[in-house]
Amino acid sequence: YIFCIIEKNMTKINVLVLPSDTTGVGKFRSVDPHVMLQNMYPDDFHVDIDHQPNVNDPNFWNKYQIVHIHRNVGSSYEGTQSLITYLKDRGIKVIVDLDDYWLPTKEHPIHSLIVQNKIHEKIVANLKLADYITITTDIFANEMRKFHKNVVVFPNAINPDEPQFKEPTLECERTRIGWLGGSSHLHDLKLLEGFVQKNASIKDKVQYVLCGFDTRGTVTEVNQQTGEQKQRPIKPHETVWVKYEEIFTDKYKIIDEKYRNHLFQFEENEYKSDIILPYERVWTKPVTSYAMNYSKFDISLAPIKNHIFNRVKSQLKVIEAGFYKKALIASNVGPYTIDLKHSLKNGNFVDGNALLVDEVKNHSDWSRFVKKLVDNPNMIIDMGERLYETVKDKYDLRNVTKERAEFYKSIIK
Repeated sequence: YIFCIIEKNMTKINVLVLPSDTTGVGKFRSVDPHVMLQNMYPDDFHVDIDHQPNVNDPNFWNKYQIVHIHRNVGSSYEGTQSLITYLKDRGIKVIVDLDDYWLPTKEHPIHSLIVQNKIHEKIVANLKLADYITITTDIFANEMRKFHKNVVVFPNAINPDEPQFKEPTLECERTRIGWLGGSSHLHDLKLLEGFVQKNASIKDKVQYVLCGFDTRGTVTEVNQQTGEQKQRPIKPHETVWVKYEEIFTDKYKIIDEKYRNHLFQFEENEYKSDIILPYERVWTKPVTSYAMNYSKFDISLAPIKNHIFNRVKSQLKVIEAGFYKKALIASNVGPYTIDLKHSLKNGNFVDGNALLVDEVKNHSDWSRFVKKLVDNPNMIIDMGERLYETVKDKYDLRNVTKERAEFYKSIIK
């Protein structure tokens, strides 16, 4: 009896997962998928997730058949290259996962840092060494196949039982238009500039909601005479979030002076008001609860500029909005063309699941589509339901995990 148990355990595929972080993308690309793999297939897989592996201990690695690396191990790309070579020499399958293009555009805050340190070249070198590359979309996979033949798509997916995707949306007299994201999207959000002003005719019917507000960070100052660089904590009014807020408040013109003064205190204190405010600032939340913010609005905005970095991004905003049954207005670019079908034809609503803004209409259609939905509230509900039907099975983490399990088994024979 004991012998049978040991024999059964020995047939398990041992998988080591090395996330790139503990606070962001590691959740969707490394941790959640492999926790689900272990839970769904306990007899087939043993999964270890290690944020700080003992890279110098050979015995640490030898018990695994698969090592899954998200982008890099630690801060050393050269060290990761050596590790991949070491593992492959011992017959261990190495999978490197990537969620973003390796070289952001010049508009991105870390572009110059990446170029200066040749990080993009090091990432590509590591990808070329891997046995397999896993990626978020077919669009990204086609780009990746230019230098690697073994590319497999596992989209970002959601566990519908996770509490942060089950927060109820409370009713509101105003239609709430929201955006949720991070600090690297200034040039994407600039596509919305002026849309609040253009919709002045519906100002009493709407509330604009900006989610993720954050004043943390540093500023690097350079001495022009000596070239010396010094870092200091960023001041709240210097953050990119103030620029975001200017877009969503028409440079604070849609709010009164009292509320403006409160916002400029940059404190997470609730503002008491007798009316429903035309704008709401929502402070940043951790990756384990950020999605609850979708419960704070009715229409989700997803503007992105049309360039290679954005075209190969994942469709996570589509998936999140869909699981929350939100009406979505998105750029007709890259990842948002995968699942979205435009809901207007000749100005009339058809059976689509989103409203898509063409690049040449950025100056007009963001405001026009917002007004169209505000004037037709039933379409907000209908589009949200259709988007939910689009994503609920395809991007359910349990279904994506079934595909991952089959793939892992196929490479270990």
